[in-house]
Amino acid sequence: MENWIEKDLKYIWHPCSQMKDYEELKPIVIKKGEGVYLYDTEGKRYIDVISSWWCNLLGHCNPHISEAVKKQVDELEHVIFANFTHTQAIRLCERLSKILPEGLCKFNFTDNGSSAIEAAMKVSFQYHEQTGNPQKTRFMALTEAYHGETIGALSVGDCDLYTKLYKPILMDIVRIQGPDCYRCPYGKTRDNCNCECFEKAEETFAKYGNETAAMLVEPLLQGSAGMKVYPPLYLKKLRQLCDKYNVHLIADEIATGYGRTGKMFAFEHAGVSPDIMCLSKGLTGGYMPMALFVTTQKIYDAFYADYNTGKAFMHSHTYSGNPLACSAANAVLDILEDGTVLKRAQENAIYFNNIIKEKFLSHPNVGEVRHIGLINAIELVRDKQSKKPFDSKFRTGYQIYKKALMEGVILRPLGDVIYFNPPLIMERKDMDFATDIALKCLNEILPAAK
Repeated sequence: MENWIEKDLKYIWHPCSQMKDYEELKPIVIKKGEGVYLYDTEGKRYIDVISSWWCNLLGHCNPHISEAVKKQVDELEHVIFANFTHTQAIRLCERLSKILPEGLCKFNFTDNGSSAIEAAMKVSFQYHEQTGNPQKTRFMALTEAYHGETIGALSVGDCDLYTKLYKPILMDIVRIQGPDCYRCPYGKTRDNCNCECFEKAEETFAKYGNETAAMLVEPLLQGSAGMKVYPPLYLKKLRQLCDKYNVHLIADEIATGYGRTGKMFAFEHAGVSPDIMCLSKGLTGGYMPMALFVTTQKIYDAFYADYNTGKAFMHSHTYSGNPLACSAANAVLDILEDGTVLKRAQENAIYFNNIIKEKFLSHPNVGEVRHIGLINAIELVRDKQSKKPFDSKFRTGYQIYKKALMEGVILRPLGDVIYFNPPLIMERKDMDFATDIALKCLNEILPAAK
């Protein structure tokens, strides 16, 4: 019998991992997936409550998506996307254009979220250069932002875990102090505030707005910051401010798009539209790597000219518009189109949040339970009153993660924030089981963390 774990450790350098940790917690070899479940080579079942890095939208091995990809394999696997096209890509763009926020109508394909972010930044910069504003060469983003891990995307991010080491080679970004509703310096809550914290954005725009090309934002949910949720009003105000200073508003909906927040796109909660939107993850239901940015006719028109003017957007990816990925993306829309899945997810989201609050909120080390859509986050603190965190050296969240794996639940926390970001199809019985296990593991680990 082959030792797959031994071979894995011999050859593979896993992402976002200190490989020395694998001496204790060996990689789990997954053999198959079905719905919200994954099964390893020993037959053990795991509930995937984090959607395999937030991308598995409709469950593993979804029959409809699988069939669509199988069919496409026999017709066309790939074609260069410069001067060539195919029906799957055309259909996808036509269908998305009908449901995206108003004004978004021109699609550019990339192959991962970071690349979509960087392409959007390049488009914004080039647009201003070609429309008489060459001084607009900088970008703005919120504190604790995450937009990917290539150099440009990493630059606009602000999570030390990813960025600190590389700061000498990163771009100089204008940073806005972002909303922190749990530790609000104004003493407000999400329910009673007028986004007083937005004054920080106003101050920053007044100082740097004239030299800024675009503002990047994760709408309503800063994922890697610990699933920090903030009010839709913040986006409305940001839209107005960007208009005032002729700054593009780039929506990073890579994690929040496709129903994750209770609506198809997070920007819908605010009733406004960005100038550019980046999509990935749920776009293909987790089946195939693909991303895209969508922009307005106005931005597109600034690039439309005779070739010799040098105004074309010279940006490409080998796998741009890949037919297999597009077929998966169209199959995802097939499932979501009638609204049944989203409606059921919205109903289950209420149930999910209620049982999480019932089980966790009174715990002396649970500082806050925050949620949007099916996404729920539990922030663990050493002291509830002061909101003081646990000593990071103990790796409280990681210890809970390891314990939960033994019980068949995949949690993978963000620091000491335990979160649930399940497929939209997750049933209530699995919600009950996953939260029971999470609470059990939390209670077993936290005494040692103190």
